[in-house]
Amino acid sequence: MEDLDSVKSGWKIPPQKYLESRPPEYAIPTLPESQYLTMRDGCRIAIDVYVPQSGKPGGKFPAITIFTPYNRRFKLREAGAEPSPNGAKYRDFFVPRGYVVVIVDVRGTGASFGTRDALRSPKERDDSYEVADWIVSRTWSNGVIGATGISYLGAASCFLASTGHKAVKAIAPLFSVSDIYNEQLFPGGMLSRVWSRDYDELMTALDHNDPVLTAKFPYFNDPRLDGPQPVDEDADGALLQAAIAEHKNNFRLHDMMPEIAFRDEGPIYDPSLNTDVCSPFYYQLEGTSKDVAIYSISGWYDGGGYANGAITRFLTMAGPNDRLLLGPWDHGARTNVSPWRMQVSSQFPLLAEVLRFFDEHLLGMATGIKEESPVHYYSVHGNTWNESNVWPPVANEKRFFTAEGGISTAAAEEQARIPYQVRFDTTTGGDTRWERLGAANIENYYFDWHGRDKLLLNFTSEVLETDRELSGHIIVALNVASSHTDAALFVYASEIEDDGTVRYMTEGMLRGIHRAKANPPAAYKTTWPYRTFYRSAASLLTPGKAEVFEFALLPVSWRLRKGSRLRISIGGADIDHFPQIPNGQPPLLHIVTGGETASYVEIPWRAAP
Repeated sequence: MEDLDSVKSGWKIPPQKYLESRPPEYAIPTLPESQYLTMRDGCRIAIDVYVPQSGKPGGKFPAITIFTPYNRRFKLREAGAEPSPNGAKYRDFFVPRGYVVVIVDVRGTGASFGTRDALRSPKERDDSYEVADWIVSRTWSNGVIGATGISYLGAASCFLASTGHKAVKAIAPLFSVSDIYNEQLFPGGMLSRVWSRDYDELMTALDHNDPVLTAKFPYFNDPRLDGPQPVDEDADGALLQAAIAEHKNNFRLHDMMPEIAFRDEGPIYDPSLNTDVCSPFYYQLEGTSKDVAIYSISGWYDGGGYANGAITRFLTMAGPNDRLLLGPWDHGARTNVSPWRMQVSSQFPLLAEVLRFFDEHLLGMATGIKEESPVHYYSVHGNTWNESNVWPPVANEKRFFTAEGGISTAAAEEQARIPYQVRFDTTTGGDTRWERLGAANIENYYFDWHGRDKLLLNFTSEVLETDRELSGHIIVALNVASSHTDAALFVYASEIEDDGTVRYMTEGMLRGIHRAKANPPAAYKTTWPYRTFYRSAASLLTPGKAEVFEFALLPVSWRLRKGSRLRISIGGADIDHFPQIPNGQPPLLHIVTGGETASYVEIPWRAAP
């Protein structure tokens, strides 16, 4: 089914209906104003400015800023292509409704000078404050700034808000990471091949202006695109070429990742440049005013933890005007991931919901959004939008204990060990949440999941007698003995329909050396188990000794239908997306069932409304 906001809606005023009350009033300029801004260290940053056009010059408007590493605008070899594929949707939607849109090439990218020394460098955060200063000095500015964008752009909006600039009143980070260690680079403490390999290649292609390499990526493989667009003052493109020459010195993520394998360590040459100082969460309580309204938006298949980023941001900041939206989407909501959809593309009017939020907090309009519940989420297979005043929406968790082949509400009295021999050729396929982060255009997620669990150790429930809504994080606490001093656990939840079809729901993973839990820092509030991933907290397993691996699967809302069964599957590898643990030595695992230390899963579910 579709993700339309008008069907079984959780809104008093659905986003599409609100949009109908806000028709375009202004024209978009044919070309933006484009120039360099000089930062505190002399680095020149390229920006494009789109001011709403009307018959009455001299108007003042709030600004929406977009900070991108993916070229604010391209030169065109021939007409017909969109020169700003990364920013056009914001320009075309917000400028006609009375917002100036400012699109910025972050330092070391596009037409901007400088080099990138890390993924989302702290220097970029400082730059965003200076850009905000420049915006409020313009004659068209009403002194109010917002920020939004998908992925890197959304995280940059968090960076901007955390600077404490007084003009920043609202941000809408879309599908954006909060903690780049656990949500992005090292999910469960294991290196993500997508980031080390695919994303690094994408950024090298763009930063070096390499058309052959760039053509490998669907977003940028239009042959009419011809590298970054120079700013207006750079008529002959000489400054652009000088900027690109500097980009050749940008860091390589693939090379850096082994040096940042533990959260508390940076590269050897600069230990302070760890993943925390490059993460939005690190600054959010320090600098972001409670008066800044934040709308965190993500999807159930949004990478390897971006939904967690949205949720923890909502829980941590807890501002009076903060909101959370979680849909049946992949990264960027390009695809409705539901196997029961009628159309591949999302039908939800996402920017209409963001417009209402900005209208309330940037334009000062009475939109009625404060009368809506702060949390909205979509249940897959239930085909419904739901509302809640809190997260998680399902407070009670049901505990199920593992047994030979199944799960039950009571643990067996006698302890047993179920063996599982890890196979390093185990994989989740090539149409997964992980490929999408490498800029691949995936339309059919896990459509080949049926049968993959034959290589896994499976625990399946009894047939459900009623529909059940599962919303939140499944928590697993597996008492596992490994034949080696390290191991990886990959756990999957699936629905087995009454005809036997197996449907992937979600997954989670944890590397054995990182099994020690900890209290989260103040700037990262969770409702699921947290761990530091510090080197000092890491420890080897004792071969043959059972130890508890307690962690959360990635969040989801899913309605399991009457007649279906819930399956929890355990593996020890996902070779297409993560390295072998340990290399060349597939361990033999034993899952402890029964007794006082029985393995179990906690399911956040309730009778479906």
